[in-house]
Amino acid sequence: MDLGNKILKLRKEKGYSQEDLAEKLGVTRQTISNWELGSTQPNPEQLKGLSKILNVSIDELLDNDIKAVIEEKVSNTEKLAGIIIKILKVFGILIIIYILLLIIGIITFTVFRKESSESVSNKAASATLNCSIEDNNYTVTIGDDNYFDCPECNEDMQIYLKDITDWANIDHSVENIKTYFRENGGNCE
Repeated sequence: MDLGNKILKLRKEKGYSQEDLAEKLGVTRQTISNWELGSTQPNPEQLKGLSKILNVSIDELLDNDIKAVIEEKVSNTEKLAGIIIKILKVFGILIIIYILLLIIGIITFTVFRKESSESVSNKAASATLNCSIEDNNYTVTIGDDNYFDCPECNEDMQIYLKDITDWANIDHSVENIKTYFRENGGNCE
C-alpha cells in the first residue's frame, strides 16, 4: 500500500478529518489531501509527527518490512542457539562417558594392582635349603634381589645353581635346586 493510502486509512481508523489531522500536524488541509492523493509526500519531520498522531511506526507508514527482517534474524538466532545447545549436549555426554571410563579404569587398575601385590607378597622373597649329596652337606640361600650363597659349593656347582635360579620366582627356583640335587643322587630339606 502506498504512503497516501496508508495515511488515509489510518486517519479514518482514528476518526480524524483532514482538517483535524492538518491542525494536529501544523499543516493545511490541502497538504493532507495532497499526501493522500500521492501528489506530494511528507518530509521527515512531518513523518515523525504522523507516526506519533496515528500511533504507528515510521517503518509501518513507509511499508518498510523491518518486522520480517527482525523476525528472520530472531528465527536464525534461535536455530543457531538450538544447534549450539545440541552440540553442547553431545559434548557434555562425551565428557561424562570419558569421566566414567576413567573412574572405571582407575578402580580396575587399583583392584588388579592390589591383587597382584598380594599375590607377589605371598611368594617367597628368599629361601634357604639344606641339601646333601653323598656325605657332603650344602646350605644354599637365594633371594629375589639376585642374592645367592652356597659356601660349600664348588665353582662349577655355584655357576650351575645360579643358572637355574629364577630370581623373579623364588618358589620355582627352590624346585629347580631340589631337582638338581635329586638328579645328582642327593636331596634337600
